[in-house]
Amino acid sequence: MNLALFDFDGTITTKELFRPFLEFAVPSIRLRWGGLLLAPMVLGYKLGIVPSNAMRASAVRLGLQGMDEAHANEQGRRFAHEIIPQAVRDNALERILWHKRQGDRVVVVSGALNIYLSHWCQQHDLELLCSELESHRGRLTGRYRGAQCVGAEKRRRVHAAYDVDAYPVVYAYGDTHEDRELLQMAHRRYFQWREVA
Repeated sequence: MNLALFDFDGTITTKELFRPFLEFAVPSIRLRWGGLLLAPMVLGYKLGIVPSNAMRASAVRLGLQGMDEAHANEQGRRFAHEIIPQAVRDNALERILWHKRQGDRVVVVSGALNIYLSHWCQQHDLELLCSELESHRGRLTGRYRGAQCVGAEKRRRVHAAYDVDAYPVVYAYGDTHEDRELLQMAHRRYFQWREVA
């Protein structure tokens, strides 16, 4: 059995789904106010001044803080069934199935949110390490539970969950600089679907 580690946004999918999920799940009036409040930060992000993890944390806080956890989970389930399939790459699903036919352990390692990605992974019988939302007394706090699962945190989560050295071959698939540490821990690395040294 080998270990196959897949980033989600941009690797399994054709685009990032963080913003589409917020647009799907958050009431429109809240989206408009959030957009206005985040406008300076968005500009900073586009200019390369504001890091992507800070941008995501702010969007989660403004969009999801106070939302009923059961409602958020249902929105995530609907998003996983109705929206994600339209964005999934055929070659990514084929590669996942290839690994499963080999008897490999297949894990999605992603900065995407657990409230929708857990449903999609469950549909495809995949293991998951991802960014998780914090809740308190049945409501989302607008914060992450622990660190966002990006960059070095991806490697840390994989090592915490799996004995990586026990696998003959570790495969990793990614598409951005946030996947660099994930790719570095693999014997066979695929960046934007091209194998790299």
